[in-house]
Amino acid sequence: MPLTHISVMRDLGSEEKIAVMNAVHSALVEAFGIPEPDRNIRIRSYAADEWLLPPGKSDRYVLVEVRAFTGRSAEAKGRLYALIVENLGKLGVPAGDVFVQVAEQPRENWGIRGGQRADLVDLGYAVKV
Repeated sequence: MPLTHISVMRDLGSEEKIAVMNAVHSALVEAFGIPEPDRNIRIRSYAADEWLLPPGKSDRYVLVEVRAFTGRSAEAKGRLYALIVENLGKLGVPAGDVFVQVAEQPRENWGIRGGQRADLVDLGYAVKV
């Protein structure tokens, strides 16, 4: 159950926000093997005076931050990055304007399903992919 925060540099309409979130979620499902309904994604728009971007980035810049259980392989993470770029590209976001960061934590650091330690819960899917 990754926690995902998406930051964008411009104000998006409701449909475009949902499309961006779905693009990222689809990549998580395919690359990390999480169940499709397992989603926890936020999106936030920033004004130009609220975010200093790296040089050469456009107002289509997207930062995707994923917090996930430890255990995904380097290959699965690489697949995630590529799929996010591919999916956002279909929405008009240039590949060079996508930045993805994955932060992993041990499952015992997560309280899920009514406050249970995640390492004691049968998730119904494999974390080691």
